[in-house]
Amino acid sequence: MDQSPTKNAASLRGHWSLDPENHFLNHGSYGACPNEVLAEQRRWRDRMERQPVAFLSREIYGHLDEAREALASFISCDVGGLVFVANATSGVNAVLRSLELKPSDEILITDQGYNACNNAAQFVCDRSGANLVKAALPFPCASPDEAFNAIMEAATENTVLALLDHITSPTGMLLPIARLVDALQGRGIDVLVDGAHAPGQVPLDLGALGAAYYTGNCHKWLCTPKGSALLHVREDRRDRVRPTAISHGANTPRPNHTRLQDEFDWPGTTDPTPWLCVPFAIDFLRSLVPGGWDEIRQRNHALALQARTRLSEVLGVPAPLPPEMIANMTAFPLPPSSDETPVSAFGTDPLQVKLIENHHVEIPIFPWPAAPERVLRVSAQLYNDENDLEALVTALAKEGIGH
Repeated sequence: MDQSPTKNAASLRGHWSLDPENHFLNHGSYGACPNEVLAEQRRWRDRMERQPVAFLSREIYGHLDEAREALASFISCDVGGLVFVANATSGVNAVLRSLELKPSDEILITDQGYNACNNAAQFVCDRSGANLVKAALPFPCASPDEAFNAIMEAATENTVLALLDHITSPTGMLLPIARLVDALQGRGIDVLVDGAHAPGQVPLDLGALGAAYYTGNCHKWLCTPKGSALLHVREDRRDRVRPTAISHGANTPRPNHTRLQDEFDWPGTTDPTPWLCVPFAIDFLRSLVPGGWDEIRQRNHALALQARTRLSEVLGVPAPLPPEMIANMTAFPLPPSSDETPVSAFGTDPLQVKLIENHHVEIPIFPWPAAPERVLRVSAQLYNDENDLEALVTALAKEGIGH
């Protein structure tokens, strides 16, 4: 297997319709769907619209079962606990809003948790009178032990659930999730893993992981169409989880399906084609390089490490995470902003605007841990190479960042 992280990146880039004028280093935000996968979605949509009643009333469940089987094989989980959702935020909400909390209960989150999901945790705590506890994760972080200890020290005898990222969104930190799941659940604390970035970025074996709940996006690193994600619920917790939209499945059980599948498979009339594209996307991405998914992950990891080294040099700061805590993304703190800084999840840092408008470099800059402090995050996908990294370095220098 060729270990070069950018071999044939230019030819691989042709499978995506990304603007060729831009250096796209932000796969982590919304993913990017290859042309061939979009064509597969169009085939499904054409089939649906040719006979909508037949497709949505009589055929859809068989198609969902086939897609679910393929995904279950890819992430190594029992198919009875696997359902599709629109995005990881929806999966987190379904679990959290199904909890029956007492005022004495605590939910544990981290300060690097995704804002939307931490908001959902705050909502269910406010509704029930339960307490929300936030663990402070170190960043920079010298080792997985530091992150592990920060989380474990925040858990108490009242903690009933921990909502933990597999890979944190603002900093790209790969948490020691297997150790955390074992340790927390060994203390009787259920773990809900927000794996928004994990499917396709790191190998997954949800059966071995054993988390009570796991949700993750397919539209990011599996490169499926937007609106496809997974939720897996361990067998002994399936009777506790209801979808946020209660629909026909609540009183129409189907043979050979779990109650979880009955309820989640039909959320109401929607476009199911992003879910149905999952098997095709898995196989298509696998076909792009000789070593399949292992090589995809190795190439992207290697390029992320190159970005880590290069940014450390030009920014003049030590790399904030060790290699074993990085998958396909790496983040670095930037000098605090002197311009007006965003104060919400929907704000855009002025430097981010300058990078795309003046230099054609698309990359996210997050206010973290709070404005005016901020971090820049690089994503590595098959279509990226060293030219993208050098374009970023040059653009930062022209904007007075780095040397």
